[in-house]
Amino acid sequence: MFESDRTPVVVRATDPILHDGVCTALRSRDDVRVVDDATAQVALLVADRLDEPMTRLLAGLHHQGFTRIVLIAGEVDDNEILNAVEHGVCAVARRADAGPEVLVRLIKAAAAGEGALPPELLGRLLNRVSRLQRQVLEPRGLRLGGMSDRETEVLKLVAAGHSTQEIADELCYSQRTVKSILHDVTNRFQLRNRSHAVAYALREGLI
Repeated sequence: MFESDRTPVVVRATDPILHDGVCTALRSRDDVRVVDDATAQVALLVADRLDEPMTRLLAGLHHQGFTRIVLIAGEVDDNEILNAVEHGVCAVARRADAGPEVLVRLIKAAAAGEGALPPELLGRLLNRVSRLQRQVLEPRGLRLGGMSDRETEVLKLVAAGHSTQEIADELCYSQRTVKSILHDVTNRFQLRNRSHAVAYALREGLI
């Protein structure tokens, strides 16, 4: 395999024995390349738990611009996973399951912009998201994307090419209300104008 075809990965761990063991396992593979500098495409973090030292390492990598991070941990709970995802982790596996084949598969998935979670953990997180949507957001007229039903209605009509007056007539709002809704959306999501707001909502699957 050509050197350019090998995915460059940097390995970080709170325990030097863990670090050396993972590096040795990866160096035996011809589809990844262990590096120790900014040329890494993926960061691989290994720990017993996502404790405070590991969280600092994770935050440091995120601050350096790493957005494709694989986490291998002895134990992980739901809250730790949510915190890790916020810091750029896109793939997770337990150490007990992380042989060389699994490590390479996760590194390749992260490099391709894909994510991976243990099935039972993914199931629990999806259940939490479902409960959040059902019990907290929906009673307040909100969705996971942070837009209310009336905001999405307005953006759908903007996307269809309607003017402010036409949107107001369609939804029985005043023009001032329509303008206020669009102003709130563009400010909250730091968007430039109504076209940018429509593009954002479409890309995020909100309308």
